[in-house]
Parts: sequence; structure tokens; C-alpha cells
Amino acid sequence: MKLSDHESESALPREGWILYDGGCGFCFRWVHLWKKVVGRRGFALKDLQSASADGSLEIPQENLLDDVRVLTRSGKLESGANAYLYVARRIWWAWPFYAIFRLPGFNSLLWLGYRWFNRNRYRVSRHFLARSRQDPSI
Repeated sequence: MKLSDHESESALPREGWILYDGGCGFCFRWVHLWKKVVGRRGFALKDLQSASADGSLEIPQENLLDDVRVLTRSGKLESGANAYLYVARRIWWAWPFYAIFRLPGFNSLLWLGYRWFNRNRYRVSRHFLARSRQDPSI
């Protein structure tokens, strides 16, 4: 983890950053829906594009949007379904989700679902945004 020029040690989140695809409308709405919950657990939100631009995430451009990621303060990087598990482990009421989906068969199922959604997120996003324009309460 590299601190950008405008980030001081005291301004850093306690646990780290949840890094998401800022170009995906569904992803943007989804992470911001959980902003208060994860914020109370010490996580801040940042899109992958900004994290790459400011140097806090050093990933090759061709792999930047491959996965959702969690970047811890110590520099550890969790990606994909493991990023969700990393955060779920720190939320008391989501801990059962973490415990179940760490088991071998369930973990494979979680990764299968994650990979499907990740491949199709822009299609889901287009559908989701079209519906949200019609009904702002979504």
C-alpha cells in the first residue's frame, strides 16, 4: 500500500479499502448501499480506477477490473469472493456467511456464483440502471 500525497496516516481507514469497479452502475450502487455498515467496521470505499490513478493500488491496467478487492492497511490484497469473505468475517451478523462459505464445497459454490456475476456485471448493470431510471426507489 502506498499513501497518496493527500492521504495522511490519521485519514486512513482503520481496516482498509473496499475497491470496486467504478464503471459498473450496479457495483457502485451495491457498495454504497453497504457504506455505513462497512464504514463502522473500519473500511472505506474507493473505486479501482481511482486507486490505480493515485498509486494506492499497483495492478497492471489489463487486470485492474478483474475483481472486487480489499486492500488492507498492511498492504494485503484480497480479491474476488475472498474479498467478500474478508469483510463478512468482520461483521458479527455476517459471520455465519463467512463460516459456511469457507467450507470447501460451499467455497467452490461461492466462487462459481462470483465468477458468473463478475463476467455478467455490465449486463446486470444495464438492466438495473434501466429499471432504476424508471423507478428511483430501486
